[in-house]
Amino acid sequence: MTGASPPARRCAVVTGASLGIGEAFARRLAADGWDLVLVARDFARLDALATELTGRHGGEVRTIPADLSTDDGCAVVERRLTDGPPVHLLVNNAGISLNTPFVRSTVPDESRLVRLNVLAVLRLTHAALGPMIERGEGAVINVSSVASFGVPMPGSTYSASKAWVTNFSESIGQSVAPLGVRVMALCPGYTRTGNHERAGIDMSRLPAWAWLRADEVVDEGLLDLRKGKLVSVPDWKYKVAVAGLRHAPKRLLRRFTRDTRGRVDRARD
Repeated sequence: MTGASPPARRCAVVTGASLGIGEAFARRLAADGWDLVLVARDFARLDALATELTGRHGGEVRTIPADLSTDDGCAVVERRLTDGPPVHLLVNNAGISLNTPFVRSTVPDESRLVRLNVLAVLRLTHAALGPMIERGEGAVINVSSVASFGVPMPGSTYSASKAWVTNFSESIGQSVAPLGVRVMALCPGYTRTGNHERAGIDMSRLPAWAWLRADEVVDEGLLDLRKGKLVSVPDWKYKVAVAGLRHAPKRLLRRFTRDTRGRVDRARD
């Protein structure tokens, strides 16, 4: 008598997987028995991570070196989402911020931010949802930020891009939930990822208690996904902060953000 065949392994695609929250997602999912497709521009870091995870947990870890701020980069990942073996989870984590106010920035730099933070999220989510809806199961996590709530930081387009991600995820999540598919915005606060250092942003004045660990963000995000939440805000202190941002008078928030930005700009000068 032949025994039942083992269940098929689940597959997750993680963008921006070479460090920070994306790397933490890759490590957690590999430990949980998922097969992975890891996407990032830094092929050397990506390949090293894939080798490590395969050796430690087994399973299949494939890599796609791609710049998702380009049409070609998005297209290669879209093909994997629509044409390859079924993808059960997409984590749109790739994103950038700029250490330059909008009026001092350049159109190419701002366009790259919008293409990566907004357009790539739209394209990959759209590509993933078609097969997921056909199967009646699957999930998309779009990594946003607590910066997406309340009033924007003066001069910054990062918070505007993340406001789009949160609104988009919540809207699409409501529409596909009856079809067995989940879409959730993950909105962490300040998280140690290396992104601030790469962008040249001095965060030395931020108190230690304000920082989150990437693995904690991932753990809470996956828990909230299982609960069916449309928006996940990890850590109680940021939950309180977001509640305040949603209900505080906007004139007070504008004054606070203006004063905060002024202190940061003086520190840079």
